[in-house]
Amino acid sequence: QVTGYLDDCTCDVETIDAFNNYKLFPRLNELLESDYFRYYKVNLQKPCPFWDDNSHCGMRDCAVQPCPSDEVPDGIRSGSYKYSEEANNLAEECEEAKRLGAVDDSLSTETRQAVLQWAQHDDASDSFCEADDIHSPDAEYVDLLLNPERYTGYKGPDAWKIWNSIYEENCFKPQNVKRPLASDRGESFIYLTKWVSRVCVEKRAFYRLISGLHASINIHLSARYLLQDTWSEKKWGPNVTEFQQRFDEVLTRGEGPRRLKNLYFLYLIELRALSKVLPFFERPGFQLYTGNKSQDAEMKHLLLEILHLAKSFPLHFDENSFFAGNKKEAAKLKEEFRLHFKNISKIMDCVGCFKCRLWGKLQTQGLGTALKILFSENLIEKIPESGPSYGFQLTRQEIVALFNAFGR
Repeated sequence: QVTGYLDDCTCDVETIDAFNNYKLFPRLNELLESDYFRYYKVNLQKPCPFWDDNSHCGMRDCAVQPCPSDEVPDGIRSGSYKYSEEANNLAEECEEAKRLGAVDDSLSTETRQAVLQWAQHDDASDSFCEADDIHSPDAEYVDLLLNPERYTGYKGPDAWKIWNSIYEENCFKPQNVKRPLASDRGESFIYLTKWVSRVCVEKRAFYRLISGLHASINIHLSARYLLQDTWSEKKWGPNVTEFQQRFDEVLTRGEGPRRLKNLYFLYLIELRALSKVLPFFERPGFQLYTGNKSQDAEMKHLLLEILHLAKSFPLHFDENSFFAGNKKEAAKLKEEFRLHFKNISKIMDCVGCFKCRLWGKLQTQGLGTALKILFSENLIEKIPESGPSYGFQLTRQEIVALFNAFGR
């Protein structure tokens, strides 16, 4: 049933499949295996801001294995360290400064300026996500390749509570529409579908992005399911039954194919953001800096190839239909959008399974970064060809999250 045109778009499923599977994904996959993109710094110890939560998943598959710091390339560690001249003068930071100095010798003046600028840049006003304090002692680097997104055994009331909160509190929906995860699943979806078809395109898009994110997560845990767990080995693989329970048209009373189409919608939104952000990455001063010069140059070349490919996609989502009405109304709606999404990023700190929390935080930050790009078009157009970009900025965290979320 997942075929043909997507609502609110001029694009169809078949065009996206061919473009993604044969052209884009093989290149993207290679990029995501590189050092710059595999290490993500995350604070998994932040307390849940919405309810007292002690329900941490005790299963070993929920655990995340952080990286010993000597495994993380020096360039990545120095680039994400917030430093300033005064800070470097402080005695207790002398040693850190020495280490940074050693790394910084190999930086061009332009890159050093950019690193400093990342450190000073505070994007609270244009950010769609609650920023993780990556300078907190609790924040650690995680190797995403060694901690893949897959089934962990985290389910039941705790997991339901998370998705309930996301849909209930953040999807602009009227009170009389029952939450989409109530136990009488079928009925509430019928109400929800009727509601979604009635609301304005922006609110409908917001709901569809969250639904697409939900579908993506469910597909990954169905595709990498724990099929066998014995003392001698663990076997992971596709669990068709699990997939059908979530997406089969009959079992979900017609809702499953719609959820999958929402995943395509999410793909189009993130693809559109990649096509728009090309000028930011094209500047000669921008490097995917890890300290390994030849690999950094090779990966930047691959990154630009992917972004040019994204730009060449023939049937992009037209985000100009968003917030196109009355200026005052549009500004209010955009701000609502941002605050709702920020709330969703905070809910990720309530996920009891650390591996699910890691991937939840990364994917919401990735989508939040895509929205930030789409709403910053004027600033991106003004980026100078060389020298620092003061109007529009992305941190390394946002870059890693954006591409890994799109990879999902």
